[in-house]
Amino acid sequence: MMTVGKAAELRAGAMVGMSNEKEFPMADIVLIGATGGVGSRLIPMLVRRGHSVTGLHRKPEQAEDLRAAGATPAQGDLMEMGADDFAAIIRGADAVVFSAGAAGSGAERTTKIDGEGPVKLIEAARATGVKRIYLVSVFPDAGRDRETSDGFEHYMREKKKADAALAGSDLDYVIVRPGTLKSEDGDGKVAAGRALTYGDVARGNVAAFIAELIDAPEIRKDIFELTDGDMPVDAAVAALRR
Repeated sequence: MMTVGKAAELRAGAMVGMSNEKEFPMADIVLIGATGGVGSRLIPMLVRRGHSVTGLHRKPEQAEDLRAAGATPAQGDLMEMGADDFAAIIRGADAVVFSAGAAGSGAERTTKIDGEGPVKLIEAARATGVKRIYLVSVFPDAGRDRETSDGFEHYMREKKKADAALAGSDLDYVIVRPGTLKSEDGDGKVAAGRALTYGDVARGNVAAFIAELIDAPEIRKDIFELTDGDMPVDAAVAALRR
């Protein structure tokens, strides 16, 4: 059972933004995975751009950290949440980012979080009229240069199921498939495209890429691979515009 309270109302009324050298239309963003390595870096980027952010968290003590970062906290456990619970959080949002993951914590959690989580979110988005979803997935070549475990292969299958469900939906999705994630802020330079040579990518660069995508809503219904590279994130996203 999750505790949402008045997250949607708080989000709609929140004024959490500060000036930036660029100006973007303010949007209400819900972040599933707000306390993770990508999500925690994404929040301040979105706030600096003037967006209102609601962040899903599991542990009560994480709420204060989210507030300090400029986000409205909404407590919930992805192992227990259903589509109705997602709907209660995302109703009224302009876009949702799903960057949560089980992080190797077992097959059941992988199924519930990496596989079923995005599928429930899709159902909730359809029910609430939310159109834009950004899903952090996995690079298809991950682990192909070594012997892998059954758990890893299960993870890859669940990620693919989620990707297929979103790509087959009527939503304005973008699926981001990062290379091996490094727990670093990154230098703001990436390689992005529909087919890349496999490589590493800093979690901060993934966050920056998603922040830039959110401010390019014309990029939709697409799937991009992402690694560290030599192109500034804003230029990399600009190059993806059709």
